[in-house]
Amino acid sequence: MQLKNKLTLSMLSALFFLSCSKKEIQYEDPLLTNRDTTVNPGDDFFHYANGGWFAKHPIPSTESSNGIFRTIGDTINAQIKDICEKSAANKAASKGSNEQKIGDFYASGMDTLSIEKVGLKSLSSDLSKIDAIKDVPTLMNTIGYLHTIGAGPAFSFYVGQDDKISSKNALFFAQGGLGLGNRDYYFNTDAETVNIRTEYVKHLEAMFKLMGEDATKANKAASTIFNLETDLAKNSRKLEALRDPIKNYNKMTLAQFKSSTPSIAWENVLPKLGITKADTLIVGQPEFFKGLDKIVTTYTIEDWKTYLKWDLINSYASFLNNAIEKQNFAFYSTIMNGVKEQKPRWKRIVEQTDGSLGELIGQVYIKDYLPAGSKEKLLEIGNNIRDVYAEHIKKLDWMSEATKKKALFKLSKIVMKVGYPDKWKDMSSVTINRNDYCANVMAVNKWEYNYMINKYGKPVDRTEWGMYPQTYNAYYNPSNNEICVPACNILVPGFEGRMPDDAILYGIIGGSTFGHEITHGFDDQGSQYDENGNLNDWWTAEDKAKFTQKTKAIVAQFNKFEPLKGKFVNGDATQGENIADLGGVVMGYEAFKKTAQYKNKEKISNLTPDQRYFLAYGYAWMVNAKDEALSRQIMSDVHSPAQFRINGPLMNIPEFYKAFNVKPGNKMYLPESERVVIW
Repeated sequence: MQLKNKLTLSMLSALFFLSCSKKEIQYEDPLLTNRDTTVNPGDDFFHYANGGWFAKHPIPSTESSNGIFRTIGDTINAQIKDICEKSAANKAASKGSNEQKIGDFYASGMDTLSIEKVGLKSLSSDLSKIDAIKDVPTLMNTIGYLHTIGAGPAFSFYVGQDDKISSKNALFFAQGGLGLGNRDYYFNTDAETVNIRTEYVKHLEAMFKLMGEDATKANKAASTIFNLETDLAKNSRKLEALRDPIKNYNKMTLAQFKSSTPSIAWENVLPKLGITKADTLIVGQPEFFKGLDKIVTTYTIEDWKTYLKWDLINSYASFLNNAIEKQNFAFYSTIMNGVKEQKPRWKRIVEQTDGSLGELIGQVYIKDYLPAGSKEKLLEIGNNIRDVYAEHIKKLDWMSEATKKKALFKLSKIVMKVGYPDKWKDMSSVTINRNDYCANVMAVNKWEYNYMINKYGKPVDRTEWGMYPQTYNAYYNPSNNEICVPACNILVPGFEGRMPDDAILYGIIGGSTFGHEITHGFDDQGSQYDENGNLNDWWTAEDKAKFTQKTKAIVAQFNKFEPLKGKFVNGDATQGENIADLGGVVMGYEAFKKTAQYKNKEKISNLTPDQRYFLAYGYAWMVNAKDEALSRQIMSDVHSPAQFRINGPLMNIPEFYKAFNVKPGNKMYLPESERVVIW
C-alpha cells in the first residue's frame, strides 16, 4: 500500500498565460522555479528538480519535513478549518447532526481551559480497571478490553480480509505493544539509537511523574516498562520479515492457538475483544505469542499494571492536559523526528478532527471544495495507465504467454475507486460533546473498533473505502485487487484555478499515483495475490524465478543508497514501494506518449515534453526531511526517502538519460546491463 500524501490546487490548461479581464496574467512555471540549475541532473536529479524550492522554503520548526505534501496539507487544513469553524459557530445545530459533531469536536479540542480542568478524568474508569487486575486471567481480559477503546497493549489485533479467502473476514493476531514502534530501536548499537533508548527511559519517567508518581516510583516504572517492551521486541520480527504474506499467514483453530500459549485463556480474552464466537484465527508471528505467553508470567501483575497504564496514557497523550501533551511532543516529535516546535493549536485540532470525523467532513468537502470534473479526469488518467500497462505486459520478453494471460486478467479486474465513495459510513451512533476532548476522541475510537468488529462473520463489503476524499494519499488493497485514489489527488501546487499540462498530470497523477498503485498489484507482495484478491500462486515456476531475480536486482540497487552518513536504505524492506515507483514512472511516461502534447513535441517554458514529464515526476516527491526524520524512516518505513524515490527509478529509464544528457561519469549513470526492467 502506498501512503503518499498529496494535494494542491488545479484545474485545466496547458497554458502558463491566462486571459482575465482582457489582461494577460503571467504564471510562474513551478517546474522551472523549483530547480537548482547548479546541480547536474545526471548527478542528482532530486536536488536539480527541487533544490530551488528547498532553498526558498526551509523546513519550519513545527515540521519534520517540507515540500509538496506540506504545501498540500496546508491547503487542506485551511479548507477543513473553515468547515470546523463554521460548524462550531452554529451552536444551534441539531443534536446528532454532522454539523453538531464536527463543531463540538473541534470546539472541545480548542477549549484548553476545559482540557486542563478535566485532566486525566476521562481515563479514570479505565485506569481503575487496570488497578483491579489481580491475576493473569484478569490481566489478559483487561488487555482485551483496552484494545476496544483505542489502546494497543501487548499485541496487535484486528478484523480484516482473509488473505486466502478474500470474501471472508477473519481474525488477525500480530506482534505489537512497543512504545518505540520498531523492534530495532531496542537493539541497534549506533549512537543515535542508543541515545533514543536513553531518552525514551527519561520520557517514561517524566510521564509517570506527570501522572502523579514520586521520583522513586517513576524511575522504577520506567525501568519496568523498558525491560518488558525489550522482551516483547526480542520476539518480534524485523521490518523486512513482515513483508512475506505467506510466512505471516498462519491459520489455526482457537484450540491450536491456546495450545501454543497455555498461560493465556484466549476463549475468555476474545469476548473482551468483542468476539463471542471464533472458528479460526490467523496468527502473523506465532513465535511472538509464544514469547508473550512466557512474558505474561515472567513479570509480576504490578509490573503489567504499570505497563498498561503507560500504554493507555501514551495512546491518549495528545488529547490530555498541556504538561502531558508537551512531554509527549518532546520525545516523539523532537527527539525522534527533529521537530522543535509544536504546530499552532488550531492546526493540531483541525488535523485530529479530520482524522476522527473525516467521513463527515468529506461530505462537505466534495460539495464545497472539489473542482468540478475531478472524478472524471482522475478516472480518465487511471484507465489510460491501465491500457498502457496491458500493452507492456503483452510485450514482456521475460514472461511466458501462460503467465501473461493471467497477469492481463488480473489487471483487467483491478477495481478503481476514484474521487469519493458512493455511500458514506453511518456514524450516527457516535456521541460528541463540547467539553471533553479526550472523551470525544475515545468515542470515535470505540466506534471505529466496533465498526471493524461488526464485520466479523459477515461477507466482505468490497465497496468500502479506506480513505477520505480530502486525504492526499492513495492505496492498493491486494485482497480486493483494487486501487483507491481520493479526489484531492487532482490538485497540483502552482496551478490554482487551471489544469496542468499533460506532462504534469501524467508525471504526478499518472506515474506516482495510478501507475504506482497498479504496480503494487505486481510487486513482490501483490504478485502473490490473484485477480480475486486471494493468496494464490498464478505464476509458472520459470517466470517466478525470473521475476525474483529482477526484484533482487532492485533490492541490490537500493541497498547502496546512503541518505545519511553510515545509514543505508533497506532495499529488502522497501522493495515493494521501489518496484511500484519504477513501474509507475514507466507507465506514466508511456501513457503520456499518447497525448497530443507529446506527439506534437510541444515545448512549454522551453522544456521538451520528456523533460517536463521527468521534472513533474520529481515534483511528485519534492520532500526535504530533517536528519532525525530520515533516520527514523530508514529504520521503520517501507518507503525509501524521497531523494531515492526519484533518483532510484530514473536511473533505470533510458528516456531519462536522453532527456537530460546523462553520460558515463555522472553519478546517476548505470550501464544498460545494470538497469532494472520489470514491468
